[in-house]
Amino acid sequence: MKLLSRKATCNSHGQDSSYFLGWQEYEKNPYHDVRNPKGIIQMGLAENQLSFDLLEWWLANNPDAAGFRRDGQSIFRELALFQDYHGLPAFKKAMVEFMSEIRGNKVSFDPAKLVLTAGATSANETLMFCLAEPGEAFLLPTPYYPGFDRDLKWRTGVEIVPIHCTSANSFRITESALNEANESALKRNLRVKGVLVTNPSNPLGTTLTWDELNLLVSFITTKNIHLISDEIYSGTVFSSPGFVSLMEVLKEKKYANNTEVWNRVHIVYSLSKDLGLPGFRVGAIYSNDEVVVSAATKMSSFGLVSSQTQYLLSAMLSDKKFTKNYISENQKRLKRRQEMLVSGLQTAGIECLKSNAGLFCWVDMRNLLRSETFDAEIELWKKIVYEVGLNISPGSSCHCSDPGWFRVCFANMSEETLNLAIQRLRNFVESCNPKNDHKSLKSSRRRSLTKWVFRLSFDGREPDER
Repeated sequence: MKLLSRKATCNSHGQDSSYFLGWQEYEKNPYHDVRNPKGIIQMGLAENQLSFDLLEWWLANNPDAAGFRRDGQSIFRELALFQDYHGLPAFKKAMVEFMSEIRGNKVSFDPAKLVLTAGATSANETLMFCLAEPGEAFLLPTPYYPGFDRDLKWRTGVEIVPIHCTSANSFRITESALNEANESALKRNLRVKGVLVTNPSNPLGTTLTWDELNLLVSFITTKNIHLISDEIYSGTVFSSPGFVSLMEVLKEKKYANNTEVWNRVHIVYSLSKDLGLPGFRVGAIYSNDEVVVSAATKMSSFGLVSSQTQYLLSAMLSDKKFTKNYISENQKRLKRRQEMLVSGLQTAGIECLKSNAGLFCWVDMRNLLRSETFDAEIELWKKIVYEVGLNISPGSSCHCSDPGWFRVCFANMSEETLNLAIQRLRNFVESCNPKNDHKSLKSSRRRSLTKWVFRLSFDGREPDER
C-alpha cells in the first residue's frame, strides 16, 4: 500500500523546467559585489526594486499605519483577531480605486466583485478551479510565463494548449493561431473552457492591441467560453502605446449590454509588480459572475491576505497624492532602466523585441546559436549561466515557438550590477566572435532570418498566419 498520494509523488509541478533550474544554480552561487563578485547575477526574477525608497518614505511619514494605530490608538488586538475571508472593506475599496487609477480611470471596479487572494498565483489557480474540470483545457498564447505550468495545471488537473505566436509578427495573437489552438485541443479530445492572456505580456513586455483584445472577446463569444486577463503588470507600462484593459473593450457598444460575455470575462491583479511587494502576497480576482465571486471567496480561505497587510496597504493606497506620484515616478524609472539594458545589449550586437512594459526584455540571441534548434538554445543558456554568470530564462521554458529568445530581467538589481551583467555578456559575445565585428553579427542575423523566411514560404503559410 502506498503511503503517499499521487499528487505528492507526481512529477507535474514543473520544478524541472530550466526556468526553475536557473534559480537553483543562482542560489548555489549568488552574486554579491563584495562577498562573491564572480557569482551568478539573478536576471531571471521579475521583481520591481526600483521604487522602494518611495514606499519607505511613505512608511516613515505615516507611522500610525506602519505601527497598526488609528488616530494614535493601537489597533493591534483588533487586527490580531480572526477576520472573515471577505477582506477588510476599506482595503477592497482602496484596491479597486488603485486599479482604476492604474488604468487612467477609464474603467471602474465594484469592491463587491473583488476576491482577495494570496498573490496572483493563488488567483489564477482559484479561477481554474472555478471555471474548469480536471482534463479540460485553457488556451494560452506563447511565449507564456513558465510558472503557469505549475499555477494552472498542477493541483487543478487542467490542461494548457498553446496558441503558437511567432517572431514573424512580433508574437502577436492572430485569428488563425487561435483557431489552430482550438483545433489542436479538439484533436486531443480536450474540451476548451477558456483563453488566458497576460496583458502586459510576461515574458514579452508588450501590451495587447485593441485589435487583439477585440479578437479575443469575439473568439470567446463565438465559442461560448471564458477569458481571463492577467493584468498584474498594468502599472508598469512606461511608453506608448498605453495600456488597454480588457474592461475597456467590454464597455464598447457591441458588448455593453451583453451580460453573458461580461460574466465570462475575469481579471487577475496583484500588487507584486506594480507596487513591488511580492512578499506581501496580495492578489485579486475581479469577476462579474456572482457564482464565480462566491465560490472564489470561499476558496480564498486557503490563502488569505493578513489583516495587518490589508490595514497597512489600505492606508497607503488611499493616499491619492502618494499613489499618483508613485505610479508616475515608477514608470519613469522602469523606462530608464529598460533603455539602459536595450542600449547596452545593442553594443554587444544583441537586439530586443520592442517593448513598452514589464520588468524584463525579450532578448534575441538567435545569432549566438550554433544551430536553429532548442538543443542549441539550452546549450547557449548553460554557457550563460555557468560561464558568464547570468541567470536568464530561455525561451523554451516559456514554450516559445522559435529557439534563441531569452527573458532578461532588469528591475531587481542596482544600476552597477546591471552594468556588470551587460559587460559580462559583451565579453562573452566577443569571445564567441574574436574579431568583435558586430556588423558581421547583424549581417549573420539578417542571413539567418532570410533563410528562415525562405523556409516559411515553402511551408505554404504567410508569417502572419502562424
